[in-house]
Amino acid sequence: MSDQNVHNAGFTSSGIARSSLASSMMSREARASEGGVRSGGPTATLQKMGARSSTHSSGFTCSGISGGSQASQMMSQEAKSHGGATPRGSTTSTVQSISMGGKGGRH
Repeated sequence: MSDQNVHNAGFTSSGIARSSLASSMMSREARASEGGVRSGGPTATLQKMGARSSTHSSGFTCSGISGGSQASQMMSQEAKSHGGATPRGSTTSTVQSISMGGKGGRH
């Protein structure tokens, strides 16, 4: 189901869907970085996983991050660089939220 949630958010094999949560995220991220979407950021990561339907196999599941997975390694690296916590809006937290059917840390 996590891959379906990512597709439902607008991250698809044919690109980011118009008028979707994905397009809104991409627009916000591009404005914040003066026109670009950074490699490794939430939008780029979700699009890569959405295009490949690899969210679940990467360890982002509907029930949380799988131990020993690529997702757990990402979470660990982010936590180390932020003093032990994974910040809201980070790549890991955004991908996990959308994988679970959430809005990726948006209010």
